[in-house]
Amino acid sequence: MGKILHFFDVFINSIDIFVEGLWITLKLSVVSLLIAIVIGLFFAILKISNIKVLKWIADAYIWLVRGTPLVVQIFILFYGLTDILLIPMFWAGVAGLAFHSGAYIAEIIRGAIQSIDKGQAEAARSLGMTKGLSMRRIILPQAFRRAVPALGNQFIIGIKDSSLVSFIGMQELFGVASTMGSNTFDFLPYYITVAVYYLLIVLVLTFAVNKLEKRLAASD
Repeated sequence: MGKILHFFDVFINSIDIFVEGLWITLKLSVVSLLIAIVIGLFFAILKISNIKVLKWIADAYIWLVRGTPLVVQIFILFYGLTDILLIPMFWAGVAGLAFHSGAYIAEIIRGAIQSIDKGQAEAARSLGMTKGLSMRRIILPQAFRRAVPALGNQFIIGIKDSSLVSFIGMQELFGVASTMGSNTFDFLPYYITVAVYYLLIVLVLTFAVNKLEKRLAASD
């Protein structure tokens, strides 16, 4: 009973500092995922290209991301970028997370594009549309609708993956928990607290994705 009361005491007294960490986590996650969508779309287009060199480039990028741990990618990009440019820690973290998520989003979008009936692209071409125009107006809108569930899952993974930027010194949620635990030598309550914050974020995001899926299904 005493430990439970102690946890609630820690949770309540640390709300202010965890809210600051929560803001950084959300900002970091949203910005990196938006950039990752652009990266993913770019490499998805390369992946379905008829030009072999472009396919190889996309395959090499996806293979590299899948074959190495995210924390290693973050460290390489952080120290690599800061050696070349005076880049803020936040943007180094964004670069690492976007680089990683972009590969998985590329495969999601590629699969969604290839799930669209080829006859639709052929019909668009017969109406005089260029390949790029038919892709932008006909194929991609449908592909993104079909990719919503998988993209939602990837966004949830991205939120949780953002905790790894704490290893380069960012004070997002997990970084705050680690710092507070180190300062007080009382790690467990802070780690349980940060777990609660992540669970709440995931709960809200899951609810939003489910709502969006139902809305898209109803419109179909």
